[in-house]
Formats: sequence, structure tokens, C-alpha cells
Amino acid sequence: MSTTEINVGQLRIRYLVDGAQSASLGMFELTVPPGSNVPPPHSHTNNEEIVYVLEGTLRYFVGADTRDLAPGQSMRTPKGSVHGFSNPFGAVARALITLAPDIGPQYFEDVASVINAGGPPDKAVLLAVMGRYGLVPAAPR
Repeated sequence: MSTTEINVGQLRIRYLVDGAQSASLGMFELTVPPGSNVPPPHSHTNNEEIVYVLEGTLRYFVGADTRDLAPGQSMRTPKGSVHGFSNPFGAVARALITLAPDIGPQYFEDVASVINAGGPPDKAVLLAVMGRYGLVPAAPR
């Protein structure tokens, strides 16, 4: 199975398991440089998510629970739970993300086409992409 690499702004997504090639489980490696722009808080209508940190420290929240996850630590995001992440630390963070069912690499390619277009991203187009894949934006924290 080959991997797909997608850059979304400063974030790098390296898809390792495409749900179309498994029994619906997807997995990708997420690289988050310090101070990166990250997705807004959101929930998934259809997907459950698990984050497992490989390197650095990733600030991750689910609902009111915020944790600074170090290598070897994980956090689960139940379907419908508002969550998000950031890297306010001095080193690159890398995490393994598992989704069930998978959202697929095409979602990230569609987001990348909006984010990487140059200039401020078109928020209406970005919200439309999120909506097509069952992501629901939440209020900023």
C-alpha cells in the first residue's frame, strides 16, 4: 500500500491507510510545526478519531478536556465531540491519527486546494468542503 503526502499550509499529512483499502479504518501521520495555523475547533458527524503522539508535544482538546500530549500518549475523540489541536511549543510535533470510518485523503486534498491557493483562504469554500465530509465547525476557544 503506498502512502499519500499532502501539505495543508504548514501541516503535513502522510496517509498510511486509506479507508477505501481497508475495512473502513484510516490512519495518517500528522506533522505540526511550532505555531502552525491549525483547523478550527470542529466535530465529525460520521467519524471517531484517536490521536497518538510520536514526537514533540501536541496540545489536544476534546470538549472541556485539554491535554499536552507527549510521545506515547493518546486521546480519543468520540463521534460528534468538538475537538482541536495546536502546537504552542518549540519543537515539531508528529502524531498518528486513526479515523473510523476513514475520512480519506481526498478531504485533505480538497482542503489543501483552498488553504494553499494563496492569500487568505475563502472561508465559505472551506466551510463547504468541511460540510461535504461531515465536519461541523464549532465556536473558537
